[in-house]
This record gives sequence, C-alpha cells and structure tokens, in this order.
Amino acid sequence: MLGIKSRRDAYNSPAGGCVDRRLMAIIFPGHEIDCIMIKNFLTLGLLLLLAVAPARAETFVYVSVSGEKQIARYRLDADGALSDRQNLSVAGSPGALCVDPEQRFLFGALRSASQLASFQIDAKSGRLTPLSAIDVGASSAFVTTDRSGRLLLSAYYGAGQVAVHRISKTGKLISDSGRFTPTAKNAHSVAVSPDNRVIYVPHTGPNAIFQFNLNAQTGALTPHAAPRVVRSENIGPRHLWLHPTLPVAYSSDEQGNSVTVFERSEKDGGLQAVQTVSTLPADFTGKNSTSDVEVTPDGRFVYVANRGHDSLACFAIDPKTGRVTAKGQTPTEKTPRSFNIEPQGKYLIAAGQGSGKLAVFQINRKTGALKRLHTYEVGKNPAWVMAVAF
Repeated sequence: MLGIKSRRDAYNSPAGGCVDRRLMAIIFPGHEIDCIMIKNFLTLGLLLLLAVAPARAETFVYVSVSGEKQIARYRLDADGALSDRQNLSVAGSPGALCVDPEQRFLFGALRSASQLASFQIDAKSGRLTPLSAIDVGASSAFVTTDRSGRLLLSAYYGAGQVAVHRISKTGKLISDSGRFTPTAKNAHSVAVSPDNRVIYVPHTGPNAIFQFNLNAQTGALTPHAAPRVVRSENIGPRHLWLHPTLPVAYSSDEQGNSVTVFERSEKDGGLQAVQTVSTLPADFTGKNSTSDVEVTPDGRFVYVANRGHDSLACFAIDPKTGRVTAKGQTPTEKTPRSFNIEPQGKYLIAAGQGSGKLAVFQINRKTGALKRLHTYEVGKNPAWVMAVAF
C-alpha cells in the first residue's frame, strides 16, 4: 500500500528509507530520492495545509446584565464553554441588543436612561467601543436594524410606539433623524421582511401585530394594506421570528402560552395566522407566560421560552409548509426572558432573569433535543443574550 501511516513511517521505514520510496518515486519520477528531499517536501506540504486551512470562526456572546448596568462579553469556545468575560459599564440598564448586517456595530436599548446606544465591535476580540447615545424619551423594549443596516428600528412598550433612526456610516445614531409612530400599548418587538419593505410590530396589549410599509430611503412608515393582524383574546403576540427560507413567521404568544405560525404573503408581505400550538405540557396547571422565540439557522426547529414552567419548548418545522409539531420542553434557568441560537446552529444560550445565570445547551440537529452543557453565574437580571460569529 502506498502512503504514510505515521510519523515514524515517514522518517524511518523498516527498509532503511525515510518514507515509502515508491510513493516518492511516483511524485518525483527520474529524481534520486534522499531523506533531505523528503523532509523538505513534507515540511512544504505542512506549511501549505496551514496556509489554506480556514481559521475557526470566533463567536462572541453579549449579555445585557440589566441589574448591574453592564454588557458582558464572552468568548464561545468550540465545546460550547463560555470564557474570557469582559464587562462594559453603560449609562442605563441595558435591554435588547442587535448588530448591523455587516456586524461592525452593536446597538442597544439603555432602558432606565431612556436612551439608544451604539458601539463599535472589534472582530478579533469582540470588545465594544462606545460610539453614540441618544435620548429617546422612553424605554425601548426592542431594537433591530433594517436589512440595509442604515436604519435602527425600536419598539416602546410603555409609550406605545415604534421609532426609526438613521445610522451614520461610522455607526453613530443620528439623534434628529428620529421618526416616532404611535401604535398602541405594549408594543413589544420589531421584525423586518426579507425584502426590507414591511415591518411587523407585535403588541401584547391589543392582541395584534401592526404592519407598516417601510421607506428604506427616508425611514418613513405608512400603514400596510392590512394595518393589523388581530389575534383572538388573551393571545398576546410578543416576539416574531421569520423563517430563513420559507415565507413563514413564528410568534411567541405571551398570554396564550403558545407559538403561532403565520404565512407571509409574497405579494405584499402581509401575515396570516394558520396554526397555534401550546408551548406547555398538557398536565401543567401553574402560571406561565412566554417570552422569546427563535428558529434554528437551518430552519428545522423553532424554540419558545416559558417563564413559569421555566423551560424551552421545541417544535419541529415542516420543510414544505412551515407548520410545527410539538417535541417537548427542556428545563432551563428560572424566568428565561431571552435566549439565542449561535450562528452555527450548534448551541443555544439562555438567560435566566430570575436566577442570574446563563445556561448553554447543545442542539441535536436531527431531533432538536437540547442537552445542557454548562451553567454560569452572570449577574443580576440578565435581560438579553446575543451571539455573533466573525
């Protein structure tokens, strides 16, 4: 058999040669083979392999430690462990976080200060450098950029409104660019259609998802042809996540303790509810409300966090219709307000608002089952968790 089985074979073959000389004769026909030539060849090959092998992507996890007015940054290791924590103090209790599509900037709601803030991200270390902070006069429950990364969208639970601010090329928020649109009480989050033409604003108060047409050039919002997707009483759509490939969206229903599947019109982007499934076991009788919702990057599973049952509910997604089948619940930390699936789809990180801890789970990509790997003390009132890969 041609080839090298071990380092010992490479330099000390039983026949007295440095490597299988038949192999080297094939590679270098007509040349006299000696040990120096072979060692140089092997060294060159190793250097070439190192040069072309892709470096492992760095993934960083950011956590809004609201009770301590800090944004914590962790490195996510290949085995799912979190390491190398760094803390950045901010002016108010941090809440929702997001990054722009190019992942150059991080944006956050500083809720107790009624501010929105932006930070530059160092791709090598994950460190944050403050860039700007603007007063918005109310506490923002959610932030996200539009698909271009030139606009920051925010929802206001108490003030009952949605806002749009322009982002400069250097990542700074432009204060006087703010456009505030009144909606209704309990505006909880914002999602953007893939074509950047429609935004969706779930409201737990009026049991509706408000829909607006977005002018990406000016930031102006105008009512969609169907301004509200009204849900039945005591459903309370809270967060919304769009499927990565199907024209489907999923909401976590805060009062309904359920996940709802929406079909999204490819013509005008409007949503229509087609299925609602409970996030709880049939025999659970305690108090509960859902919080976050997220779909795996491969689009195979959707998870919803239960606060009260303190679990993560998993649903398998039909690859053709987007409808879901309940797969059960996995216990997590107390009051899981926020969780995030890292971009590789291998790990889910959940923040326990009631315990002050982070739980890291491994995702079974075939079944969606979660296996807890690590648990970490993070601090008082962790309100948001987000993983970013470079």
